[in-house]
Amino acid sequence: QVQLVDSGGGLVQAGGSLRLSCTASGNIFTYTMGWFRQAPGKERDFVAAIRSMRSNTFYADSVKGRSTISRDNANNTLYLQMNSLKPEDTAVYYCAASSGAGTAYGSPPYYNYWGRGTQVTVSS
Repeated sequence: QVQLVDSGGGLVQAGGSLRLSCTASGNIFTYTMGWFRQAPGKERDFVAAIRSMRSNTFYADSVKGRSTISRDNANNTLYLQMNSLKPEDTAVYYCAASSGAGTAYGSPPYYNYWGRGTQVTVSS
């Protein structure tokens, strides 16, 4: 069982930066980790993922070039550095962990565990 606590959200002006963190209660070394976001009235969308082995990273087109996902396995922590933020980045951001194999890292059902979310609001 893994418990995830995501944090680091807040209110920022367009063009600003935020770093989200996700701390796990257990060892996440073998898990694929991901970030998703959900705006009011919309589905939960993939943002970024990082594999357990070799730490391959994947990004949604909407954040590619502006965001960096990283992990600190020694401290069981996942990060998402977001730069050049836009109002359309406003959403609740969730971290997630998957013990599964395969390549469906962009799909919410791929993940076993979820954080409760942290609100990111970008003002124009």
